[in-house]
Amino acid sequence: MAVWPRGESMKWQGRRGSDNIEDRRGISAGRVAGGGGLGLVAMALIVWALGGDPMAVLQGAMSGGGGQISSGGGEITPEDQQAAQFVSVTLADTEQIWGDIFKRELGRTYTPTTLVLFKGATNTSCGGASEASGPFYCPEDKKVYLDTGFFVTMAQQLGAKGDFAAAYVVAHEVGHHVQDELGILDKANAARQQASEADSNAISVRIELQADCFSGVWARYAADKLGTLEPGDIQEAVDAASQIGDDTLQRNAGRRPTPDSFTHGTSEQRQRWLSTGYKAGSSRACDTFGTNTL
Repeated sequence: MAVWPRGESMKWQGRRGSDNIEDRRGISAGRVAGGGGLGLVAMALIVWALGGDPMAVLQGAMSGGGGQISSGGGEITPEDQQAAQFVSVTLADTEQIWGDIFKRELGRTYTPTTLVLFKGATNTSCGGASEASGPFYCPEDKKVYLDTGFFVTMAQQLGAKGDFAAAYVVAHEVGHHVQDELGILDKANAARQQASEADSNAISVRIELQADCFSGVWARYAADKLGTLEPGDIQEAVDAASQIGDDTLQRNAGRRPTPDSFTHGTSEQRQRWLSTGYKAGSSRACDTFGTNTL
């Protein structure tokens, strides 16, 4: 992609893509159903984490029992097309790797997620998604949603450059699907509904750090089993994790970090759990819910 530096990069060109890609780019999103529930709240938190206005998501989707979202994405650029190809290959790798992990470590069959590509805006079972919401996993329909323009945002606004940084984003969202497959997400979200705001945020941090750890496990398998990583790739992911920690995002937004409001974890925590998964190469190392030290 144009926003990625030249030089060594992941070995992805010409490799198999996933069949579980739903391409909605160029399709008008239409009307968003009213309500939205926890999915809208989750999206609002993502927007806030990226420095946006979360109320814009909530108000846009809930006003008048439903909000109108147009596609508004404009032309599909060559960079968008390359991003789509890259995402498809990365998703295929996650399918192969998590299929193997589920079979070997858990004695189970892994059911892959579907990744929805959109441009500008789209509808989801968790509410309306827009470019501002960033990539996210919707447990209601078990799909990952990603605007291909987000990689430009990562590189230019968040300072997270490189193809493996982009792969980390995909692997992280797939990590939420893995949590869903294992029943972790249902239990965690049920606990959040019964908790105070601060405690709910703390549970959210554990959810996100585990997804980071799962992405590290994926990266280890990609390096050892698929041989697709190049020198410096893991550092790209670690650097990306450092840019999207709650404390760093709040400082960059001119705010004083407030731990009770954290929903994704600090930069140090995100880097450490990503590294933990990579070093261990096993999902068993990712029990963020069973430790008192995050």
